[in-house]
Amino acid sequence: MNKRIAFFDFDGTITTKDTLLEFIRYDRGRPLFFLGFLLSSPWIVAFKLKVISNQQGKERVLSFFFKNRPLDDFQASCDRFATEKLPGLLRPKALEELEKLKELGSEVVIVSASPSNWISKWAESIGAAVIATRLSTTTKKGQTVLTGSIEGANCHGQEKVRRIRQQHELEDYNEIYAYGDSSGDRPMLALGKISFYKPFR
Repeated sequence: MNKRIAFFDFDGTITTKDTLLEFIRYDRGRPLFFLGFLLSSPWIVAFKLKVISNQQGKERVLSFFFKNRPLDDFQASCDRFATEKLPGLLRPKALEELEKLKELGSEVVIVSASPSNWISKWAESIGAAVIATRLSTTTKKGQTVLTGSIEGANCHGQEKVRRIRQQHELEDYNEIYAYGDSSGDRPMLALGKISFYKPFR
């Protein structure tokens, strides 16, 4: 019996845009969105120049917009985004491929550097699992809040491979598919017996 699994990057592969940026714009509004990125521009430039890591750059942005945000409030906004905005960002060809794989009995796993908070609800609706960046939380005055940091490592590059191998025995599968659209996906694409780079453009 053939055992199949398919790993999909999310932002840019399944979606047309970076959902972290789209969520910030949705959640915080356009004026604060632009102000935040203006104030964060030194760290964004430093990341582009490879002076700081992808994770450090992302954490600067997360900290500006979400540090000390109550988790319940944040998650409620993520759920609204997943319902109201995310469907309009999905690539039709990607959805067709996901449906085809599910019909073949393949396991489907979304592997994303974006936080799982606004991916999981949608992924559950199509029967897909999620491996994604996790946001760090702490407790203040009896309330769970975001710290503005990432828990562990950003799910990008080699970390995607590490997390996949942590959760799946790849040797058990006859067919392994991988889909991605950026240099950060190349390590994951190398896991696939059948790999696709920018397949839905």
